[in-house]
Amino acid sequence: MGIIFNFEKLDVWQRSKDLYCFIFKLTNNYPTEEKYNLISQMRRCALFVSSNIAEGSARQTSKDKNHFYTMAYSSLMELVNQAIISFEFKFVNEKELTKVKDESLIIAKMLSNLKKSNQDNL
Repeated sequence: MGIIFNFEKLDVWQRSKDLYCFIFKLTNNYPTEEKYNLISQMRRCALFVSSNIAEGSARQTSKDKNHFYTMAYSSLMELVNQAIISFEFKFVNEKELTKVKDESLIIAKMLSNLKKSNQDNL
């Protein structure tokens, strides 16, 4: 695979990337009229989680890093909200919703630990 960037070594980035892949596949089953609504928004939020982790890892100061980790957390919570709404409209089943929520909880805890680790370095 060649060069490995530092963010690729972060378990939280790997999990968030995997969550994006799951969301991408999951939303393939949504009604076509949701293409520019939930599908687009959920994919964007899921992508922003891993993207903000990658960008934050490249920042020089702990304050800058934590800003991007906070943005990743916010996008993650937005994604959970959209998954719950998707369940209400029966676009996803209970098992799929549970998977999104369970994985999001793990990622949220990892992001909190990452932020705490950075704050300890301030």
